[in-house]
Amino acid sequence: MMNLTHLRVLEAVARHGSVTEAAKELHYSQPSISHHLGRLETSIGARLIQRAGRGIRLTPEGELLAQRAREIVGRVEAASVEMAAQVGLRAGRVRVAGFQTVLSTIVPKAAAKLSMSYPGIELNLVDVHPVEGLRMLRAGHVDIALVFRHADTPDEEEGFRLTHLLDDPLYLISQEPGQRLEDHRDAAWVGGCERCRATMVTACQEAGFNPRIAYSSDDMVVVQTLVAAGMGVATLPGLALQAHRTPGIHATEIPGNTRHIFAVTYGEPPDPPATTALLKILRTTA
Repeated sequence: MMNLTHLRVLEAVARHGSVTEAAKELHYSQPSISHHLGRLETSIGARLIQRAGRGIRLTPEGELLAQRAREIVGRVEAASVEMAAQVGLRAGRVRVAGFQTVLSTIVPKAAAKLSMSYPGIELNLVDVHPVEGLRMLRAGHVDIALVFRHADTPDEEEGFRLTHLLDDPLYLISQEPGQRLEDHRDAAWVGGCERCRATMVTACQEAGFNPRIAYSSDDMVVVQTLVAAGMGVATLPGLALQAHRTPGIHATEIPGNTRHIFAVTYGEPPDPPATTALLKILRTTA
């Protein structure tokens, strides 16, 4: 019969791709790791691990169970925090995954308010793209994922609960005020990573041209500095301009291009007390 120890072992082996590294993390001997894996294989009636040269790899059954194990272990860890916090907000922990601009603007203010109101709550932050943040939330590694969505963003899968925080307009960043996208159809553009530049490309296409992306950076300071130096033009969301504003640039709002910022939780309500407290503070801060 499967138990939590077996699942923790499989999850660690799958994550490290090594029995040795899993044993180090869990403070078990290698024979003990192999014993737990053997017991787990016997209980489910399938091989989970295969030898691959000097290393190991998971079988398809092992991959499937390891994925579920990650979710289960994460949920158990989250439950332990919930139970500790259930006695009140004197103690507890809330883990947040967010993206750069929201971590640079809204979150620090919310964190300060949380610390002032509930000094016993521990706040953990991780900077990741919204797609990865949702994966971490589903697996139980964080309690809140801060994400942005556009009008054409597909709906999140069942189980995610979204709390709207604010709307964040898109701006053209150039050296002159009052300009339009089409004024720069022949200019060099500064774009972010492939999945981050999609909004800029779409906005330019709607204005009748494809931007010539000469520079790529996800750093809002670098983007603004390149524009200020006359190297090109760019688009940035409003939160990026709140976080940092380089002298010598002008920001002109692009009508009809707004992203929506949400705090996302997962599973059936109610949320743990610490999570609920931070959600309330995020709403009022945003």
